[in-house]
Amino acid sequence: MTRVHVTVWDGAGSAEGAPPAVFAHGIFTWGTDEAYGFGAQRPLAADRPLHLVDRRGYGDSPDTRRSDFETDAADLAEVLAELPAGAHLVGHANGGLAALLAAARHPGLVRSLALIQPAAFWPAAGEPAVAALLERTADAVPVPEDTPAEDYLRASTEGLGMTMPEPTPRRLRAVRTSMRERPVWEAAGDLAPLAAAPWPKLVIAGDWEDAPPLYRKYAGEALRAAARVVAREIGGDHLTVPGYYPHTQQPERVNAALRALWGRAEGRG
Repeated sequence: MTRVHVTVWDGAGSAEGAPPAVFAHGIFTWGTDEAYGFGAQRPLAADRPLHLVDRRGYGDSPDTRRSDFETDAADLAEVLAELPAGAHLVGHANGGLAALLAAARHPGLVRSLALIQPAAFWPAAGEPAVAALLERTADAVPVPEDTPAEDYLRASTEGLGMTMPEPTPRRLRAVRTSMRERPVWEAAGDLAPLAAAPWPKLVIAGDWEDAPPLYRKYAGEALRAAARVVAREIGGDHLTVPGYYPHTQQPERVNAALRALWGRAEGRG
């Protein structure tokens, strides 16, 4: 039995026997969230069941003292193992990092892999934008325990030129978990199993053209570089869409790309 909460969307029109898709979200959010999660991917449930994971400390999953991509990867592997025919795996940001690690370690449980701006920086450490990010974070100190979650959310959104979502109790719990999350720049892994995997892979990134300048400078340039390099290293396709939050800002394009990926994996494309 998995140790995280999973919401299952199974539309009335879902094809019988169609392999499910498992989704892993990023920070400040949870699986079904409309703002940062995968709420805009619900139409895909018309084709197959969607299993939306709440990572530990997020959504309806249990609390955790410190969220960790290694634990998330193990949790995703447990979710995948409970699906008899395997599943398509989709991850965004920190959830994309966990999905990348889970798929590399358990390729037999995966039917296809889609990564949306994965927070996987070690393969692209030589890229100037990523090297600059790693240099900035080398001496980063943990967020003080007494920092109010609402203040942190405001600084992380309005402070970078974005709109702050409503600070509901559910959102603030997600923010508190994100504040204690293990830094993604500590991650490393072997991508060779993914390059050798027979199923299709896709990495999606925004073009960041209309992103707030500070957000583009401190996050976007490194995420774009990482997406490009990860796609190359795992032998995946690389798709760029307008904006900087692909699955929420461009859901029709992203959903179409996911449908096409899954169709190829199932021999229909």
